[in-house]
Amino acid sequence: MTDGPCCAPIAREPLGEADAAELATLLKAVADPVRLRLLSMIGSHAGGEACVCDLTDAFDLTAPTISHHLKVLRTAGLIDGERRGTWVYYRIIPKQVARLGALFTPLAEPVSA
Repeated sequence: MTDGPCCAPIAREPLGEADAAELATLLKAVADPVRLRLLSMIGSHAGGEACVCDLTDAFDLTAPTISHHLKVLRTAGLIDGERRGTWVYYRIIPKQVARLGALFTPLAEPVSA
């Protein structure tokens, strides 16, 4: 038996309208394979941040397309960026990314009726 809640937030009680809208924005942002890969690449990069120059070569996409995907992630609050000279360095925002994971944790264990 654990001291934490018995079930994931999504199964504990119905989401309110504002929470559902906020979480839907986060889920929509990662519901694209390119954006999900970008988020993973940024989060797992040495030092926890990645230069846009390190990200573009991993995809068979144009730089403006990669920029669009990064903008979606940034607008959703999942990443932040800092311009250094001509390049932008991105890092994940752990609190926001953790909200996604916490939404479904611990649904792996069935809730008994």
